[in-house]
Amino acid sequence: MSTKRHSIALIGTRGYPYVYSGYETFAKELSERLVKRGIKVTIYCHKNLFKYRPKEINGIHLIYLPAIETKILSQLSHSLFAFLHACLQSYDVILAVNSANGPFGFLTKLFRKKTMINVDGLEWMRPKWQGLGSKYFYWSSKQATRFFDLIINDSLEMKRVYKREFETTSKVIAYGAELRYSKNPKLIEKWNLEPNNYYLIVGRLIPDNNSDIILEGFLKSLSDKKLVIVGDVPFQDAFTKKIKALSQTSNRIIMTGYVNESETLAELYHHCYAYLHGHEFGGTNPTMLKAMACGCAILALKTPFNDEMLANGAFGDFFYKSVNSISDKIKNFDHNPKRVINLKNHSRSGISRKYTWNYVCNQYIDAIYELIGL
Repeated sequence: MSTKRHSIALIGTRGYPYVYSGYETFAKELSERLVKRGIKVTIYCHKNLFKYRPKEINGIHLIYLPAIETKILSQLSHSLFAFLHACLQSYDVILAVNSANGPFGFLTKLFRKKTMINVDGLEWMRPKWQGLGSKYFYWSSKQATRFFDLIINDSLEMKRVYKREFETTSKVIAYGAELRYSKNPKLIEKWNLEPNNYYLIVGRLIPDNNSDIILEGFLKSLSDKKLVIVGDVPFQDAFTKKIKALSQTSNRIIMTGYVNESETLAELYHHCYAYLHGHEFGGTNPTMLKAMACGCAILALKTPFNDEMLANGAFGDFFYKSVNSISDKIKNFDHNPKRVINLKNHSRSGISRKYTWNYVCNQYIDAIYELIGL
């Protein structure tokens, strides 16, 4: 029996350890578990993001490559360099994340590499990619279905989308979360917050997260609670300026900017009255999974993806994409604290087996072995 350690390369994240967003958390949680299961893991890192560049951390081999540092070309150029490098190595499987990397599957086909790609959400529908960007994401997603051996979606709804749009089958492997309970409630005091006396939004200030509509709905509800908005963008555009201008119309609005301390962010989740989720496009959303794992009462935009995550209302409630709908739902939550408590008590139950990192890891291992014929 062979004792060979099988190997995998991960391309498309900023690197490791660099927990910044969903992809980086995914890279951390998956790779650390794969190493413990005896699989060699190499992660390609954006060189300019790392002041110190050790070759290995926690048993994970790290390769640092440059990128063309512009907003549009940074990720794509780094991925191109990474694919070129990986094709010359002896990895058993190359795992890519982000459908933008779909065309690079042409290289792996040329070099006869076994590949899989986690394509994430409906990037081509997001407002930030209007015009040429939208067309590129649709085209690149289609190329992924042509060149990669295995397409991975993180929700059943995204699987249906890829079947409908690109006539391709895909494997569903969700994102993961770990159940968490409050450890240090005092961490929220820096914003003069009291437990159960504020609503919470977490996410980048971009149109498809609908922070503007939620904010307007909250103000219209005349709730006596506060609204805490965690997140920002590294640039100033008309949408961001609108949010910040609206926030200044009431002392009940608190904008924290980025909260990079994971313990502090967790306490903000734990002690909110309810978490408001306006994310519109994509499959399993890491931010809402975190809210579920922290025991939040959840009020989410009505979409097929959010329906799937919240089991059609078993683990949260929904609003429609209008100021009036949000206002009415917030009023309803304010006047029904027992219902909010009931939602809090049930939300962690939504982190079923498929949303745990260990189960996610097991599914990736099965996919790896299937690709290499074991």
